[in-house]
Amino acid sequence: MRFGAVKIPDAKGAVLAHSLVIAGRRLRKGRTLDASDLALMRDAGLQDVIVARLDAGDIAEDSAAASVARAMAPDPALSYLRLTEASTGRVNFYATVPGVLKLEVDRIEAANRVDPLITIATLPPLTRTVPGRMVATVKIISYGVARMSVERVMDFLRGTMSVQPVMIRDAALIQTDTGTGSLKGESAVRGRLEALGIAMDEVLTVPHRTRPLADSISASAAGLVLILTASATSDPDDVAPAAVREAGGTVTRFGMPVDPGNLLFLGHQGGRPVIGLPGCARSPALNGADWVLERVSCGLEVGDGDIAAMGVGGLLKESPARPYPRERRR
Repeated sequence: MRFGAVKIPDAKGAVLAHSLVIAGRRLRKGRTLDASDLALMRDAGLQDVIVARLDAGDIAEDSAAASVARAMAPDPALSYLRLTEASTGRVNFYATVPGVLKLEVDRIEAANRVDPLITIATLPPLTRTVPGRMVATVKIISYGVARMSVERVMDFLRGTMSVQPVMIRDAALIQTDTGTGSLKGESAVRGRLEALGIAMDEVLTVPHRTRPLADSISASAAGLVLILTASATSDPDDVAPAAVREAGGTVTRFGMPVDPGNLLFLGHQGGRPVIGLPGCARSPALNGADWVLERVSCGLEVGDGDIAAMGVGGLLKESPARPYPRERRR
């Protein structure tokens, strides 16, 4: 692509680089100049104009953006994405369902190394989505770009982004009671589930003892069981993890390197996931349980390695309701 000032007679078919206002008429940048535009410039006394001119091997910005976007999500409906029409070299991607964003990070990074004029920006992988949330944008920085670069980018990007939708439809919340005061947390947990499109039809309260909690877990018909204990779960053999095992389930992870959220545990019982929520889940503020809940709800496997990897970036904003803050005033 050639960029710079040219004489007015030579500008036909070129792309206007900077907006102009001539005789009360606005010519917007990015416009392909025609004979009437050139006549307007001549009548105004202009001798030259700054334009971009595509070479034979170039693609205009909108065509390039549309091609790159289609490569990234060849069938948007199947990927639970909506793409905008290309405009000013940009295509935006929007989620159409609640879920999490799945990305092939290495291939997207490789695509971004091909040509600095072709850019792909996304939300972080496994970010929670809601219908209408923008999750990515393709932007061609110049008015045109080499066809060869577009084709290389497309090769890297094919099928690299989708939304993994929520698979679980209903959940039970089981709270324990030590008899020391009123229970709080149902509202915040319900809000989290509603954001994922999950119904919370079962809300139970049982004594803070292993046997009654185990019985409630076994009796629940929900696709996901959430446990919120009155007293923090501080050991793999504490009341709630022990109750999951007594109900015939397993505990696959106790603790996570995310703060707030350290005291989460994850397990399975009766073929469905069980999450032991940390006390910070009583607040609607983001905590480690949100990351686990979102992935589990979308049917993704969450193993030791996945939770361990959450530590980098896992120092989250502290809730003002936290009873034992990280830092105490001296």
